[in-house]
Amino acid sequence: MAKAELEIVGKRYAISCAPGQEARLEELGARFDQRVKELIEALGDLGVDRLFLAAGLSLLDELDAQAANSGAKALDDRIRNLEHRAATLLTDAAARIETLSRRVDEAN
Repeated sequence: MAKAELEIVGKRYAISCAPGQEARLEELGARFDQRVKELIEALGDLGVDRLFLAAGLSLLDELDAQAANSGAKALDDRIRNLEHRAATLLTDAAARIETLSRRVDEAN
């Protein structure tokens, strides 16, 4: 088992991880450290437990917002695709109706 070394607001943490994942965890740790520091600037030093909780909640809130935006975009894309398909089907149906109408006129 490998270990990643993280530093969050001046305190070092050793986290076990799968081999090869150390750099990714260290990158995530640096981003988490930045979020905690931003919260300290905004709220003051509330203690490590509360700061970590606030940072985790703010990150989850951000992920939820991104997921909602992504879901809305996917839905918009799907609606546009369905509208395009419907327009194509209507155009094809109109062309067939026009052809049938000409045949009826020619037969009379």
